[in-house]
This record gives sequence, structure tokens and C-alpha cells, in this order.
Amino acid sequence: MDFNVKKLASGAGLFFTRAVQFTEEKLGQAEKTELDAHFENLMSRADCTKNWTEKIYRQTEVLLQPNPSARIEEFLYEKLDRKAPNRITNAELLGQHMEDAAKEFDLGTPYGNTLMKVGECEKRLGAAEREFLQTSAISFLTPLRNFLEGDWRTISKERRLLENLRLDLDACKTRLKKAKVAEAKAAMAPDFQETRPRNYVLSASASALWSEEVEKAEHELRVAQTEFDRQAEVTRLLLEGISSTHVNHLRCLHEFVEAQASYYKQCHLHMQDLQKELARLPNAFTLNSTQSMATVGSEAEGISSPVDTDTLKIEEVQAPATGTRKAKVLYDYDAADSSELSLLADELITVYTVPGMDSDWLIGERGNQKGKVPVTYLELLS
Repeated sequence: MDFNVKKLASGAGLFFTRAVQFTEEKLGQAEKTELDAHFENLMSRADCTKNWTEKIYRQTEVLLQPNPSARIEEFLYEKLDRKAPNRITNAELLGQHMEDAAKEFDLGTPYGNTLMKVGECEKRLGAAEREFLQTSAISFLTPLRNFLEGDWRTISKERRLLENLRLDLDACKTRLKKAKVAEAKAAMAPDFQETRPRNYVLSASASALWSEEVEKAEHELRVAQTEFDRQAEVTRLLLEGISSTHVNHLRCLHEFVEAQASYYKQCHLHMQDLQKELARLPNAFTLNSTQSMATVGSEAEGISSPVDTDTLKIEEVQAPATGTRKAKVLYDYDAADSSELSLLADELITVYTVPGMDSDWLIGERGNQKGKVPVTYLELLS
């Protein structure tokens, strides 16, 4: 217990002394050893790297996992060295709900069938998202975290040690300077103690005592300078390693971009496939409206409705004198039957509508070819 108290008192005294010295340096009242410009640039570059890496890391975490509660849960599992449970993505959950709803509404209905197909697509999107999250965490987040929790902590520790040794070096310089001033004063006016009590030994001259103090201070300064130079070299090597860190982070950034590109490409392909599937499904709302109009017309006039897309003969359709437009094809489309026109992405075709057509379809012409085309696959041009 006595040893601990002494150690605590010694540490507190050293801390107080360094605090006073640091304050005097800030006020310009004490000497401060300045590092060379290259070393200062290295430290500034390291601080900049740490600050921006931390910001990028935090924001990437938010991008990959927007839910703060989930991020805290993952952090706790990581600190406890336990594997976090697999978490279903929002898209997968939505897809599951859609599939369950489709079964309740009956898959034989247009709405139930469409819900099932959209739900399956959402689950595929969720699986692609989960794969993207895992890949990004391994290839991008982990290297950034390793730098912040590993390399940067080592650099910070060595820099603190260097700062303490610099303070010790400056303190030795100050003691030597004071000892030399006192030695010079003693040499000019020697002070011998000639009268002392009988039981005391006669002291040496003050000049001799200060000379001994100067030698001691010079020795301490040499030791402090050696330790400071050695620590400065160690810290310099660590700071120069920041360049290697940048190279490593550059590689990780490329991998992150590749993972993002692959993820968005998969999503695009899944949505294209879904659009093609939905384009082939009957539009229940439009069919019901058309049938209702046909029934009302038959009952009122006793004749069949002229509006019937099922009996529409494409070869008999003529382009109107006005109302035709150019359209750019967004995606490839394979005709489901002879009444439809197959499309190639990026080609230009002429489109127009005819009375009684489903609003989701247009008549498209390309040269001598003619057929129905889905509106969702087109970009209408002015």
C-alpha cells in the first residue's frame, strides 16, 4: 500500500510538472524543441487520415445499416465475441408478406398472382442486398475499422510517448541552462562557508558545487536527447506507413464500388424480369372495366361492344392521320403472340393508340412490322 501511494504521488508530481511546463510553452515562457517540417507534415497527414477515415467508416455503417438499434446490437455481439444472428432484410420481409397475402387472396386471381410474383422478386432483391451488405462489411468496413482500432492506436501511443520525451528533453535543457547561469555567478563571487557548527563538515565552494550540477545536467540532457531521437525515429516510421494505409484503403474502395455495381446490376435485372412477367399478365382492372362497358352497351342497345381488345386484328389497324409519336425502347421485349411486336433496347419506333385499347398497351410500328407493345417498356418522345 505504501508503494502504491508513493507511486501515485510521484505520478501526480510528474503530471503537475509537465502541465506547468506545457502551459509555459504555450505562453512562450519556456523553451520548446520543434520538430522538423517533414515530421510536422507527416503528423498532419496522419491526423487528416484518421479524421476522414472515421467519418467515412461511420457514414458507411449508416448506409449499410440505417437502423441505429441494429448497429448497437451488432456492436455488442462483436465486443462479446459472439456471432450476431442472421437478420432478414426489409425487402425479404416485404416479399414474405406479399406471398402470404397472395395465398390468402387466391393465386387464381390477377391480384393474387401478381402479388406472388412481386413478392418473389422482392425476396430476390433482399437476398442480393444481404450479399452486398456482407461483402461490403468484409472488404470495406473491416479494413477501416482495423486501421482505427489497430494502427491508429499504435501511432497515437507512440506520439504521446514522443511528446512526453520532448517535455523531458526541454526540462533537461532548462535545468542545464539554470545550472550554467548559477555556475557563472558563483565563479564571479565565490562563497566559502568558513563558520559552521563543530559537528558539520566544511562545504566545498559554491562554484565547485555548481560545476558538478552542470555535469549532471549535461549527462541527463544527453540521455534525454538520445531517448527522444530514438522515439522520434520510431514515430516517423509509423507515420510514413500512412502511405501504405492509403494504398490499402484505395484497394478496398475499389472492391466496395465493385460490390455496389454488382448489387445494383442484380436489382436492375430482377426488376426487368419482373416487368416482363407483369406485362404478360392480364390487367384485371382494365379487363373488368372493358367487360362492364360491353355488358352495359349490350343491354342498352342489344348489340355487342365494339371495344374488345381480344378481337382486335393488328393487320387491320391503320395509323391515324394525327396522334402518332416516336418512342425509345427501354428494355428488350419478346412478343408473347402474333399480335405483339418484339422490341430491342434503345431502338426507336412509332407508336399510337386506337379506340378501345388497354391503356397499358400501344400499337407500335417498325418499318413494315406492326404489333402491340407495353407502355412500361417505352420512353415516349415529344
